[in-house]
Amino acid sequence: MKESNIQPIINHPILHIKDMGIIVVADLHIGIEKRLREQGLFTESQTENMTNSLKKILKKIKAEKIILLGDIKHNIPSTEVFERRDVKNFLNLIKEFGQVHIVPGNHDGLIKNLISEDIVLHSSKGLVIDNIAFIHGHRWPSEKIFRSKDIIMAHTHPTVMLVDRLGIKSYESCWVKANFIDKKLKEKYPDSSNPNLLIIPAFNPLCGGISINKEGINGPLGKIIDINNSNLYMLDGTYLGKVKNLNK
Repeated sequence: MKESNIQPIINHPILHIKDMGIIVVADLHIGIEKRLREQGLFTESQTENMTNSLKKILKKIKAEKIILLGDIKHNIPSTEVFERRDVKNFLNLIKEFGQVHIVPGNHDGLIKNLISEDIVLHSSKGLVIDNIAFIHGHRWPSEKIFRSKDIIMAHTHPTVMLVDRLGIKSYESCWVKANFIDKKLKEKYPDSSNPNLLIIPAFNPLCGGISINKEGINGPLGKIIDINNSNLYMLDGTYLGKVKNLNK
């Protein structure tokens, strides 16, 4: 993976591919507050905060393409009135800064009804741009994805479980830089180029996540990823080490 080209933005769950003019965010889960309220957890909507946070970055970094890597909305199968409103408002504000591309996730059923004609909706099997593939990660991608050099994936909402000297556990969002288990990859995708894999953290802080060093990687690709040798990085760029050294 070319470190100079594919770079997380420090302290943000946002990916910048500088030489391609691409910004990537994933797992916005707009409307998740309703589900949380049903569980007795009352919280304010994060849509405005997410919009302002992304706009602030986009004003600093000029992007030709803004890739939303799935789960833009949350509730399935139905979509509440406020959720439809918030999704449309978010997309209308963001598209002022670059062409918006959506690779739909498992929560994005009927997302086509919420987007304008100038937003590009791709197949849930993935998108490839100049040898970099973009997938949500909830289903097996197309073979074309695995002939790329790099794959950017979402869906897992990766976190790392940390334990302090008193035994108190905390969970922090993290980036996962990984490779595939060659034998299992070739069984599933014989023509694969064995690409690098980068898993992007969830953009919505209310999403929660999967503890990579305790629970592994969510979705079908978890079966063929070399989880133990995956490298974890905090949002501030701190390198935590390999998963196998963090699950003891």
